[in-house]
Amino acid sequence: MRFLPAFLFTVAAFAQATPQASPDPKAAAPKAEEQAKPADQAKPADAPAAAASPAPSSSEWITGSFEVGYRWVSDVRGSVPTYRSVVNLGDGPKLTALDFTILDPKHRLFDRVDARANSWGDPYNTAHLNVRKKNLYDLDADYRNIAYFNALPSFANPSAPLGFDQRSFDTRNRTGYINLEVFPGTHVIPYLVYERNAIDGHGIETWVQDTNNEFAVPVWLRDSTNNYRGGLRLEYNRWHVTAEQGGTTYKNDDQASFNGVNYGDRTTPVLGSPSVLNTLTQSYGVRGSSVYTKLLATASPTSYLDLYGQFLYSRPNTGTRYFDFATGNFALLSSLLLYTGQFDIASGSANATHTLSNAGIEVRPFRRIRIINSFTSNRYDATGIGALTEQTLLTPGVSGPTLISVLSTPQRVTNNSEQVEAIYDLSAKLVLRGGYRREWGDATVRAGELSQTGPLAFGNLARNVGLAGATIRPIQKLSINLDYESAGTSQEYFRTGLYNYYKVRTRARYQPFTTLWFQANYSLLYNRNPTAGVQQDYHNRDGSLAMFWTPNGGKRVSVTAEYNRSTMYSAIDYLLPPFFTQAVSVYRDNANTATAMIDVVLPTVGGVAAKLSAGGSLFVSAGSRPTSYYQPLGRLSVPVYKHVQWNTEWRWYGFGESIYSYEGFRAHMLLTGIRVSK
Repeated sequence: MRFLPAFLFTVAAFAQATPQASPDPKAAAPKAEEQAKPADQAKPADAPAAAASPAPSSSEWITGSFEVGYRWVSDVRGSVPTYRSVVNLGDGPKLTALDFTILDPKHRLFDRVDARANSWGDPYNTAHLNVRKKNLYDLDADYRNIAYFNALPSFANPSAPLGFDQRSFDTRNRTGYINLEVFPGTHVIPYLVYERNAIDGHGIETWVQDTNNEFAVPVWLRDSTNNYRGGLRLEYNRWHVTAEQGGTTYKNDDQASFNGVNYGDRTTPVLGSPSVLNTLTQSYGVRGSSVYTKLLATASPTSYLDLYGQFLYSRPNTGTRYFDFATGNFALLSSLLLYTGQFDIASGSANATHTLSNAGIEVRPFRRIRIINSFTSNRYDATGIGALTEQTLLTPGVSGPTLISVLSTPQRVTNNSEQVEAIYDLSAKLVLRGGYRREWGDATVRAGELSQTGPLAFGNLARNVGLAGATIRPIQKLSINLDYESAGTSQEYFRTGLYNYYKVRTRARYQPFTTLWFQANYSLLYNRNPTAGVQQDYHNRDGSLAMFWTPNGGKRVSVTAEYNRSTMYSAIDYLLPPFFTQAVSVYRDNANTATAMIDVVLPTVGGVAAKLSAGGSLFVSAGSRPTSYYQPLGRLSVPVYKHVQWNTEWRWYGFGESIYSYEGFRAHMLLTGIRVSK
């Protein structure tokens, strides 16, 4: 019921709108003799009549609409966690939509106020407010609240459908944004911005016992980030400059606890004994801050030359504290030791610098030719130090070996890119594009825990990319856009990154009549990495066709339909613990998606013309994880009074998986309510 104050305010505002005054019959009726005066007897005007004031009358100081309703959801048949992970809509009253505009004809504190809110009472709701006064200020405020739930039973869960998966979330993500501009529309515009993001809730994460086992345990998630920034914009006809200074603060206070019997993911004994977790207390304390500076400039010194550049410098730092205490049956492989408890204390700090700069130029030496050149450099340097003390407990009161680890690892990542592209208007029906991009860089980062080459991992990037494209208009009603990109790579940071690849993208639109048009899209990505130990093959195809038909401008009937076909294949080598034997991971997916909707205005009955909508969407896939998902819907809108409309919507959700059949669900949903507008 959090939307109740906003709803009551809107109703009260609509009710308080000043009614239009009834005309006085005596004053409205002109005198007969005045009507009979001939035109030549009229006294000539000394000046033109004053134009009507554009300001709205007092009766129009507020306009807008709101829609409230109630949703019923049938008992979910099947997996409730999957339903909440995919749909997560529930019963209860809803403020479906609210928007209003307030105008001040006298322009005292403000000229205009615009407000809107959507989906209050649902897991994802938003609110937005804009208040402005011409040439004085412009204030924007935005709020978003997401009830995020994700707990698929099959995800990283060897005991599925029983037990816990290793990653679950049931959190509230709240985001706020306030932006104040002073003197908008002038040459000099100062501004201040504040942003906040906070997450609070529960979930499931893993507690890792060395490299022996992972235990899924409940966790309480709490973190927040604040961002403060302010700056100055200089805006002139031929150039623009923005200078901004800002800072962020971050904190994380996640906690985990467990009490019971947890055998973790390992199904085989360790040193001849089962691995078990009985109790756990774990806490994190992370604090971070950053300051950053941003400069942005654009200029058009001549009619044939455009310039732009941007520079960003930030200096983040982080401090971390960690503690855990666990009991159970654990193993220390390095000492061939079994023990019943342990506690860990860790602390660390890190400092980094991040520099991002890019610049570009566009030259138009001839009427039909444009040449665009751009350069980007992104450099990240980090230094950190950390210490971990692990105390093993052989039995209550008897300590075992103490393990102390100290980590000090500098890390550095540099990325550079330069691209040049030429665009040639060959004719009014054909535009050609061609270009070249070079990407290079290097990286030194901390290696993974199973690394066989030392604590650091080194990488380089070297790639050459060719670009081509065309825009074709063979006839006025048809337009086609083609883009092609092909790359050769000799060095790459990541095993799954793009290596030797090519990409194709095509878009076409055909409109034979003003009431009918078609749109087609096709994209292809093929990537191959022949490096020994990687041997990655990846390709993805995606094609769609859409149709929109609005006979007579959609006054009576409108039809929308779209079909999409996609295929994806991935194969890559990897090492299989514990003996690091080579294996191949293969994943494939072939999917079909269809969406259709028809809107029909029904014949008028008793002066009322209702609108009926019917359609829905479906998704069917085959491959490594065959899935089907159906969402038919029907909607009826009936005007019941002036500015009042009754809306009713029915939906059905049907989700199923052939392999993970326990994750399927079925649910009916009915939403009904009224919409009031002014």
